[in-house]
Amino acid sequence: MIEEIQNITSGAGFVIRHSRTEACDFDPHSHTAFTVAAVLSGLLVGKAGDERIAVAAGQTALINVGQSHSGHGDRLEFVSVGISPTLVTELISEIGSIHRGTEILFRNSVVSDESIIAIARTISAEFEQGMLGRDTMLESLVRQMVVHLLRSHLAIRRTASIEISRAGPVDRRLRRAMEFMHDNFSRDLDLEEIAGAAYLSEFHFARMFKQITGVTPHYYLANLRLERARKLLLETALPISEIAAMVGYQSQSHFARVFRSVTGVTPRAFRNARADSRA
Repeated sequence: MIEEIQNITSGAGFVIRHSRTEACDFDPHSHTAFTVAAVLSGLLVGKAGDERIAVAAGQTALINVGQSHSGHGDRLEFVSVGISPTLVTELISEIGSIHRGTEILFRNSVVSDESIIAIARTISAEFEQGMLGRDTMLESLVRQMVVHLLRSHLAIRRTASIEISRAGPVDRRLRRAMEFMHDNFSRDLDLEEIAGAAYLSEFHFARMFKQITGVTPHYYLANLRLERARKLLLETALPISEIAAMVGYQSQSHFARVFRSVTGVTPRAFRNARADSRA
């Protein structure tokens, strides 16, 4: 048996998770952030979109915003960094310029990149050592990673169908509906109401949403709720039952089952894995 480790922290525009586990499973889900999962040891197998992937030690999975993914890991140690589209566009602006209608996507789902692995190992060392200024170091490492991704793995192109919104870069035909979901995810939403926000019929909206995003509106909404739950678990001391209700779950037990199926840990374990912010 290997020693189990879970460390999680968040900062301005990012969430970092360092995990070492004998075995773990992640049901299909997506994020409102770019996800970089660097495997330090073991093997992670699963799917990214429709592509089957196998990520060995020294390799990294690159998951686009909103892209469905799932996986199973054996004797796995990994560092996962969720990077908000806002942070990516902020750094693009610092480096050069970004315009309305800019689409940003990873070129490949799995890469062998020693620079990413080196940053991931430094991140794991920062967690383990807990030295003075750790949070500042982690923020610097994430920004370094984003610049490297922009240089080597992210494709940036202009397209008239993409607009910048509070939900990040989104297809302009779906922007109103996606922002509506971001504003109202805490209550029950049916397809008719969501489609109405985009001034489309249920049939045409559901078909367009699946064609453009690869997932159904309700799948997107479920993942949006879980993203909000992660943030509340990391950044507040609210009771888990209250968080469950805030993100649209009437039952705490149902919330816990769904959360574990996606993250591999319970909401309580996820919260307990928060790194001490005083480091």
